[in-house]
Amino acid sequence: MKQYFVYILLCSDNSYYTGITNDIDRRFYEHQTGENPKCYTYKRRPLKLVFCERFTDVNQAIAFEKQVKGWRRAKKEALINGNWELLPELSKTAKN
Repeated sequence: MKQYFVYILLCSDNSYYTGITNDIDRRFYEHQTGENPKCYTYKRRPLKLVFCERFTDVNQAIAFEKQVKGWRRAKKEALINGNWELLPELSKTAKN
């Protein structure tokens, strides 16, 4: 069964990077070693993997990644900390 991962990295400048992959170990290694100088994370290393969610449906993974990318920092941090119950309230207090 294929699997896909939506992940969030904490960058050295305290920003977050959200991505999707079918191999989380390989993709984190690529980010951490700076394999792509054009990647957002290249100049923001070292990185820390702070969130990872597994999906078996690529379309669900893509939709979730797009959704999370549109969220503001407080909402991403609620997700990272496992505070899923805060997400509806954080959606009300400000757009995304």
